[in-house]
Amino acid sequence: MARTDKASGEVTLNRSFQVDLRGVVDLLSHHLYSSPRVYLRELLQNAVDAVTARRAAEPDAPAEIEITVDGEGLTISDGGIGLTEEQVHELLATIGRSSKRDDLGFARHEFLGQFGIGLLSAFMVADEVRVVTRSATGTPAVEWIGRSDGTYRIGPGSRSTVGTTVALTARPGAEQWFAPPTVLELARLYGSMLPFPVVVSGQAISGAGLPWRTDRAAGERRADLVGYAQETFGFTPFDVIDLDVPEAGLTGVAYVLPFPANPAEHAGHRVYLKRMLLAESTDGLLPGWAFFARCVVDTTELRPTASREALYADGLLDATREALGDQLRGWLVGLARTDPARLGRFLEVHHLGVKALALHDDEMLRLVDQWLPLETNVGRMTLADFRGRHGLIRYTATIDDFRQLAAVAAAQDMALVNGGYTYDAEIIERLPALEPGLSVQRLDPTDLATRFSALDPDVELALRPFLTAAQRAMDRLGCEVVLRAYEPGSLPVLYLVDRAAAFQSELRATRDRVDELWAGVLSAFDKPAEDRPQLVLNHRNSLVRRVVGLTDPELIRLAVEALYGQALLLGYHPIRPADAALLNRSFLGLLDQAVPSSESSEESR
Repeated sequence: MARTDKASGEVTLNRSFQVDLRGVVDLLSHHLYSSPRVYLRELLQNAVDAVTARRAAEPDAPAEIEITVDGEGLTISDGGIGLTEEQVHELLATIGRSSKRDDLGFARHEFLGQFGIGLLSAFMVADEVRVVTRSATGTPAVEWIGRSDGTYRIGPGSRSTVGTTVALTARPGAEQWFAPPTVLELARLYGSMLPFPVVVSGQAISGAGLPWRTDRAAGERRADLVGYAQETFGFTPFDVIDLDVPEAGLTGVAYVLPFPANPAEHAGHRVYLKRMLLAESTDGLLPGWAFFARCVVDTTELRPTASREALYADGLLDATREALGDQLRGWLVGLARTDPARLGRFLEVHHLGVKALALHDDEMLRLVDQWLPLETNVGRMTLADFRGRHGLIRYTATIDDFRQLAAVAAAQDMALVNGGYTYDAEIIERLPALEPGLSVQRLDPTDLATRFSALDPDVELALRPFLTAAQRAMDRLGCEVVLRAYEPGSLPVLYLVDRAAAFQSELRATRDRVDELWAGVLSAFDKPAEDRPQLVLNHRNSLVRRVVGLTDPELIRLAVEALYGQALLLGYHPIRPADAALLNRSFLGLLDQAVPSSESSEESR
């Protein structure tokens, strides 16, 4: 088309883009679709849409879709609305002209896809596609033959009934996609839930309906749903939860896994779009905390991506995800009310998911508070039971702190919760949201020392020479030696370090391992610790009482170093290279003191 520029008077020509069909097919097969197998789904979609369009005007029109395969090619026939010659030109011989498709009535809400789109995917497995179609408008039959080089021809067709037949012949290297067992498997995969009968080489593969339909007795329905999970997912579900989101036209079920799930792995859900399989492993359908469930759903309103192998992320999907999360949460709350024992079994398996939800949901926080037992130094119990008995909730932030302090705290009549497991500390800190006025306190190891008994002044004065020698041995390790009396008496020593000191110690250890550049960066954060780690010797321990009676400086050094090493091991503290060397040196030194040398043996004779 010519166009004249008003300013210059020059005449220019408008030209059309040229489309390389082989390049488009290569783009589809390598970058859009996950596998060539989707060709059969696209052909099924076209057939279903054609039948849907015809039955909208003729409710009694034929609905069967028949697939015939011989290993070298495939034919799919339907009794749908068919196409006129004009529609063949518009729908089969153009790419991307969606507005014209709308004008012709082939972009209706009821349709799975759009007429003609599926034929493009057929070129991934065939070099030639033959379509014979007869329109319900009464126009003569038309034959369209398209080739992967981008050419096509149209002529009279030989079909006496209304509908469409699509025939493909396998291209070299794609024969496996036309093997009869493969075609049967793909037809079952994509079309088993379609509302119209689909027959593959004489074998029916659809018509059973949605597994969660309600036209059966409750017991029979549940047995069928459990059987579907066993066949599809390979497990017997802990429970089955009905799902329904009218806004998204979504129905289905969620299967609760009978085994622990990894929260880091995205749960794959089976999603059908208007009863055609969209994807076998879709993520993003449920909230992240609901990793204990696998869903099978059918939707009429959620949008697919361009490849029609995943759901398009939009506001409706976000609202659907939230609604499904509410329904799973409602199931948990109902279980707590009607079957606490079953809830307990569920929490044994899936406590991580429930705790993750409790971080931002008060209803789930109440459920965790009332039903999930945690580890304490007075036995396993729920947080509700713990505060009912002890009032104040003291907890440790790490498992190692709990291991170190549990027995000592119990001996001081101090109840302690292990908050070191995933989400436990955060949940404990959230409890005042349920019970205003509740006191929650994180126990710092150095706080425990304030509950230990000081020695009598006379005893402490007499032991000052020992403490001076012991402190001299520990100065190079940045540790303060303290002598106290505490229970249990069987524990000789504790190594206590507050959070600030622990951070600075880890910072310095990291600085020593990295290169000069990063060492300089980390040095900016290095600050003198206000409180040094404390090595707290227990004067009620018989071994410690013998150690503090030593007068030989070398023996004092070896004994204190050995006690320091034991305190690190018992408290699950990290062992630095300097600590390992000290442990080795003190062990060999004490062994040398305990075992007489050969010279000493000779002298004693």
